[in-house]
Amino acid sequence: MVFSADTGSGPGKPADGQQRRAIQLEIAIVLVVTFGLSGINAALSLIESALSPGGVGGQTAALNPSRAAQSTIDLLFQLLGVLRLLGWGALGLYLLWRSGIGPRMIGLARMRWRGDVLPGLVLAAVIGLPGLGLYLIAHALGMSVTIVPSSLGDHWWRLPVLVLSAVANAVAEEVLVVAYLVTRLRALGWTEHRSLLASALLRGSYHLYQGLGGGLGNLVMGLVFGAFWQRTNRLWPLVLAHAAIDAVAYIGYAVLHGHVSWLP
Repeated sequence: MVFSADTGSGPGKPADGQQRRAIQLEIAIVLVVTFGLSGINAALSLIESALSPGGVGGQTAALNPSRAAQSTIDLLFQLLGVLRLLGWGALGLYLLWRSGIGPRMIGLARMRWRGDVLPGLVLAAVIGLPGLGLYLIAHALGMSVTIVPSSLGDHWWRLPVLVLSAVANAVAEEVLVVAYLVTRLRALGWTEHRSLLASALLRGSYHLYQGLGGGLGNLVMGLVFGAFWQRTNRLWPLVLAHAAIDAVAYIGYAVLHGHVSWLP
């Protein structure tokens, strides 16, 4: 198997001719269907917030909003959102598998405590705690909207659904934005550094609805996560770290909102 001559290693080999065109078209379609279109929507949301009365700091973004007045219907809407994200991740895995790159080759082999869980917890702490600090600073400076991680009603299913949403976000983003995209860009002959930057910029773009602080924070997260995967070729730590960060944010907000003064 041939890898880019730049630093890092992982699945993917340079393609040529018709293969290159097919891969370019595939990437474009996947991005339009998934996070590329989300990035454009987020950029438009940021512009709209900046032009609105009160500017970016006067706006609010709900990450897990209630979708219906009836509890059962709302639950079904939430589960459909989870299923959509898992489907995005499955799409990336399927396209890689069709090209001869199975889940094991991108770091989704059997999960290991020392090789996957512990690094995942470390990554969650390294990204999550500074990320919270960056959000609070950006919000105080008016560079971030007020993020509401959960506005679900006090239903019996609220906490399990928030955990499922965190896991689904983690699977979709880390599979597509890191493993799939970087692997496909390798096949186009991109260096590891260019592929890493493209992945991080994509991650930052679809978080711009949170404001410049959210976009910048997720850009940094993308650089750290992508570099980790390029060096280790282990994807489980990224999925676990991302799921932990989101779950703590969602559940922590639901528990702490209105009870602590520092949380917007």
